[in-house]
Order: sequence, then structure tokens, then C-alpha cells
Amino acid sequence: MNLEASLDPARMSLSPEQSVRIQVSPTVQVSGIWQVPVHPRACYILAHGAGAGMNHPFMASMAAELQTRDIATLRFQFPYVERGSRRPDPEALCHDTVRAVVVKAAELAPALPRFAGGKSFGGRMTSQAQAALPLPGVCGLGFLGFPLHPAGRPADTRARHLFDVKVPMLFLQGTRDDLAQLALLQPVIDRLGTRASLQLIEGADHSYHVRASAGMTDAQIRAVLAQKLCDWIQGISGMKPESPQLP
Repeated sequence: MNLEASLDPARMSLSPEQSVRIQVSPTVQVSGIWQVPVHPRACYILAHGAGAGMNHPFMASMAAELQTRDIATLRFQFPYVERGSRRPDPEALCHDTVRAVVVKAAELAPALPRFAGGKSFGGRMTSQAQAALPLPGVCGLGFLGFPLHPAGRPADTRARHLFDVKVPMLFLQGTRDDLAQLALLQPVIDRLGTRASLQLIEGADHSYHVRASAGMTDAQIRAVLAQKLCDWIQGISGMKPESPQLP
């Protein structure tokens, strides 16, 4: 099937980045940004972290990097950010929001293989929603820094729900991430078996910053993240490797 041709021609003629509204419930609606390349071959639903919304530079940069690799993104606000609050919503509302965004992505690009996940808190809310009830049409979950535990309080209890997730999962983690000690995360990945893949970003913290001595900029790190995510999506969806590769 020609995926591009199967997309709604009216939508394909719009700007590569467009604002959308997503109905979560009769009384809750949130904003989203649909960013689509000329020849999209997959869609990634990109949830933000707890402390910043969909317009954070990291979020915008990741969407742009994925766009150059022919992956469309739908990023969105959780309701508390939409209200201007800093206090995250109850988990049930976050799960409902993720589920509504997945449905919206299916409306925008019904023929594209769909993946979901996001940064830290957003990725965890996505995996919890998937564990509770599979997200319709989602082929896999990609985590940009899974928050295994709060900083300074190492534990692996936040991983329990992952064993109820039956789709493939990719964990992109910095080796200096203080929200996911590798000594705790690696055994979780091992127990999840073949459904889970762990790829490490050497020297990166939870925000994917590296020390100056590493010789890489934040922009270069984001390009690495996008390529690793793209390669993983390609392996699962079978999309052709036509996107630009990292040097």
C-alpha cells in the first residue's frame, strides 16, 4: 500500500506543522501539534515530561529530527499544562489523554504504523495506559528517558506495569540518568525479555545533557536519539531505510 497516497489529501496539503485540538472527554480538550514530512512512513505520538509542555525546545527539536527521517509526530499537552498548572493530573486522566491522542493520530494518518511514548513522565503515562488496556493500533512504545524512580530514591516499583505491556519497547537512557540507575534498570530489561531493548547514551543525564568533555552538543545528542528511535521503528514496521543516516 502507498501510505502517502492513503492519507487524506486535504491534510497532506496543509503546513508540515499544524495545530490540532484533541477531545479527551466532554469537558476536557487539549492542544496538539501534528508535524508531518512530505513522505511519512510512520507516526510517533510524543508525550512531554512532567515539568515542560509540548513546546519545550527538546520536544520541538525531537519532532523536527524525526520529521527529517520521514516520521510524523503528534505531540500534545496534558490537561494540567493546558490549564497553566505545574501539578500533574491524576494518572487516570493522563491515561485518558494518551488514549485520546492515539485515536486522533489514527484519524490524521490511518494508514501509518503508529508508535507512542515520549519524554520521562509522558512515556511512563503512555506505558501505564498501554498496560491497562492496549492502545488501539500502537505497534510499540519508545521511551526517551524512562523515569524508573525519583531522583535520590532508587527503586524499581515503577516498572511493575511494564510486564503487562505486550508490544515492543525501546528504552533510550543516559548513563548518568539519576532517575534510572542502570543497576536497577538493566535487570528490568532482562526480565522483560525480547520485547524490550535498551540503548544507552554514554555520559548523558536525564535531560540528555552531556559534559563538555564528551565532545558532543545537545543538538548532536538529539540527532542520535532520533536516529536510534527511527532505526527501531524501521525494524518493527518494516519501513524502507530511505531516511538520512547519521555521519
